[in-house]
Amino acid sequence: MTASSTLRTTAARNRLAAVGAIAVAGALLLTGCGDQTKSKESGSASTSSAPLASKLPQAIRDKGVVTVGSDIAYAPVEFKDASGKTVGIDPDIAAAMGKQLGVKFEFQNGTFDTLITGLRSKRYDIAMSAMTDTKDRQNGTENGKKVGEGVDFVDYFTAGVSIYTKQGNDQGIKTWADLCGKKIAVQRGTVSEDLAKAENKKCTGGKKIAIESYDNDQQAQTRVRAGGADAGSSDFPVTAYAVKTSGGGKDFQVVGEQVEAAPYGIAIDKTNTQLRDALKDALDAIIKNGEYAKIIAKWGVQDGAVTSAVVNGGK
Repeated sequence: MTASSTLRTTAARNRLAAVGAIAVAGALLLTGCGDQTKSKESGSASTSSAPLASKLPQAIRDKGVVTVGSDIAYAPVEFKDASGKTVGIDPDIAAAMGKQLGVKFEFQNGTFDTLITGLRSKRYDIAMSAMTDTKDRQNGTENGKKVGEGVDFVDYFTAGVSIYTKQGNDQGIKTWADLCGKKIAVQRGTVSEDLAKAENKKCTGGKKIAIESYDNDQQAQTRVRAGGADAGSSDFPVTAYAVKTSGGGKDFQVVGEQVEAAPYGIAIDKTNTQLRDALKDALDAIIKNGEYAKIIAKWGVQDGAVTSAVVNGGK
């Protein structure tokens, strides 16, 4: 998603049934009444047999679950399929990492702009939600001002930001500068929103950009589809997926080139360096064994693939 307010996150099948039941029950108690959604493929290796299990903090090994904060409305990165199951690029990558670590990654739904707060409050172990790794997020700053504690990132994908309009009606919009005097719909707390605000400051002749910000990208798409906004913007994989699938491919079109290419990162509390390093090792392992490449190809986003896990690679 690309992400955020500062220049825009799987129980072991082979365990004994009793232990698995206790682990799941414990996880449910810890996460309260939130939307508790399992990723598409739970990790199948137990912590006793998974190759990287010993890398994890003991508390996570004991519960057998990594709790993931995510805005599950950002296809194809993470979204609900027709049966209500959480699917997408992020859940698939998390499931593959879970096999290496011997734990399940359990996705919990939340609005994007609250995920880092949920991470800081220990509601989530990590945030995995097409979140762009930026220096501001790493440092907990916004517009040069301290707004909270920073987070660490394990970078796993690269994506830029795109603009889209209704199909056959681009209204002359090719670049961000062309949005002056127009209305754009974006998701709140994303890089798209930040770019729109930055461009608005450059507009002249009284032609300002009317920016409508929504809780999730689907709401922004609905606004553009209905003609209530001239354009929308989101991360390139999300825009491309919407253009391909919405209305049977008849609703939207991409205009111009994607900009601000940057890494997506798994966000982790800065104090939890052991978990961070375990995730890095797990990502490197699935890149090396080919599982990562299969997932990226499955979703048709090979252009965003990385060749190694990097910690805090955002600028």
